[in-house]
Amino acid sequence: MGIFGRKRKSGSAVDGVTEHGDGAAGDTGADADDAIEPENQLSETEQGPFDVADAEEDGIPRIDLGSVRVPVPDGSQVQVEMDPEAGGVRAVHVVTEQGQITVSAYAAPRSGGLWREVGTELADQLRADGAKVTVGRGEWGLELSAIVGDVALRFVGVDGPRWMLRGVIAGPQSQSAQAPDVLRMIVRHTIVDRGDSPMPVRTPLPITLPEAVAQHIAEQQEG
Repeated sequence: MGIFGRKRKSGSAVDGVTEHGDGAAGDTGADADDAIEPENQLSETEQGPFDVADAEEDGIPRIDLGSVRVPVPDGSQVQVEMDPEAGGVRAVHVVTEQGQITVSAYAAPRSGGLWREVGTELADQLRADGAKVTVGRGEWGLELSAIVGDVALRFVGVDGPRWMLRGVIAGPQSQSAQAPDVLRMIVRHTIVDRGDSPMPVRTPLPITLPEAVAQHIAEQQEG
């Protein structure tokens, strides 16, 4: 499954954008100034990502993070980013040759449409930060690409039943042509466990680490 390591905040452009919520790689599409068409219904998810109630056993290796089960491709590494202030997990990243992938799930309305709102805000935020932003359409609808310094970013989002899944890959521009396909593959095979608890819209679904990973991090912290 790869090496489990702790990722510390470096304050770099990638960290800053990822913390705000997203990033992307250059691609075809409309400029961020163009209007983003409304997408008010749930995305078609027959090919994934899957709600836990609909997921079938497929033998794909995944790391179980509680609210999401994320595929871990051969040769990739898993990095856990801790939140020193809150004392919990901020994010879990899958690091591939094409870039660092982060998949996050959020509480969403039953009617869907949250990703369109979030994506529009994200495009505005990235442009305000000086990024070159491109808005396009992919298999789930809105996709965002951005260039921040030497880093290429790609964002995709999927509206599911009472959840929204957002994926981002951040990597070198030299890998920007291959990065979107790697990101889509991981998002497509992710399983979301929303749970039954009521949550305000946009609340991040909680991340829990597998026991072996949590123990490894605890040993690192003690050392």
